[in-house]
Amino acid sequence: MRLHRSGWVVATALVAVGALTLAGCKGGGSDEPAKPGGPVELKIAFWGDFGLDELKAKYEAANPNVKIVLNSGEYNAQHEDLQKKLIAGSGAPDIAAIDEGFIVSFRSQADKFVNLLDKGASKYQDKYLGWKWKQSLSADGKTQIGLGTDVGGLAMCYRTDLFKAAGLPTERDKVSALWPTWDEFIKTGQNYTAKSKKKFVDNATNLFNPILGQQPVGFYDESEALKMDGGPKAAFDLTLKAIDAGLSANLPAWSPEWNAAFVKGDFAVLACPAWMQGHIKNTAPDTAGKWDVAAIPGGGGNWGGSFLTVPKQGKNVDEAYKLLEWLIQPEQQIEIFKKVGNLPSQPALYKDPAIADFKNPFFSDAPVGAIFSKTAEGLTPQYLGKKNGPTRVAVENVINSVQAGTTKAADAWAQAVKEAEKASKA
Repeated sequence: MRLHRSGWVVATALVAVGALTLAGCKGGGSDEPAKPGGPVELKIAFWGDFGLDELKAKYEAANPNVKIVLNSGEYNAQHEDLQKKLIAGSGAPDIAAIDEGFIVSFRSQADKFVNLLDKGASKYQDKYLGWKWKQSLSADGKTQIGLGTDVGGLAMCYRTDLFKAAGLPTERDKVSALWPTWDEFIKTGQNYTAKSKKKFVDNATNLFNPILGQQPVGFYDESEALKMDGGPKAAFDLTLKAIDAGLSANLPAWSPEWNAAFVKGDFAVLACPAWMQGHIKNTAPDTAGKWDVAAIPGGGGNWGGSFLTVPKQGKNVDEAYKLLEWLIQPEQQIEIFKKVGNLPSQPALYKDPAIADFKNPFFSDAPVGAIFSKTAEGLTPQYLGKKNGPTRVAVENVINSVQAGTTKAADAWAQAVKEAEKASKA
């Protein structure tokens, strides 16, 4: 998705979800229940591009009594605002998108959401990747707060024209062979920057997150214990190595500068979850045919993937669930994939020719259906923890301070541990 997503976050200070001070984006649901037979207004809060614009018109045409209001905001702010509304007991949207980085926190508040099992959602369990279904299921297994939209299997998107100009291969198989490991990726980046005099990647934090996603354990284990010395340390060390090698353009994700850099070719490659395809296409439409998709160093990993939920405080929960259920049907999920690249959470769809055989003309006819389906089927996602979101942002802030020259690399890890511990206790 054009997710300000599943981890592609502007690295600003983020308080813990349960202790919000930010107002966030307004996303209140309908205050009054619809009169029988009268018009129903359903508000959906999300971030980035969930592929909802075209589907909104399609659903309204088939359901003339329903008006859908799309509220797209910033990634962190939407989650913060939802938490604020849940605490207040009013004002939440009729349907709220929640990212994988926050789902553990919200599923621990299952009493504030409509139990979708009560609406008959159990019939969809076998259609989902098993781990995806469990991610939004309460700890006691009795309440399902959301139905999954997409998963964020990883690849690398790269500019073939920039690679060619720097004397690097451009065919996706040969490019994949350049970087079986992250160390080899950094060496390739040094070669590129030496020849092109340009930066190789957009931002070091957008290396840190996919590297972390490949580790056996992320920030937290399943007992909610902070585990900085394992996966986070490995990802942090490689990220600082890339910074030291001069690869990063230091462009904050989702900033105007970052978007402009896609157009100007200020970097040549970036970690590319399935949902990133839509953002690149929408941001830099004139670069069509100049992009391709290669394997990610280290193999596999997941970055992002969301759920649609129905807060219990809504006045039109039956109509909200009806819309949610429609959105996760194969026809809509396939349309979203082809429009914005979001790979469905339902593995049977990976065999559908509409996905399995889909080649993206924007990305040099890369067989993205096959590429991302393969990564999704092989995923063993991490447990992310209730404080994963705030902890990630705290560590990203330290990485950004190293890129900005305000924190010395030698001091960075100790500072990252300190900030992560603070976020874990907030």
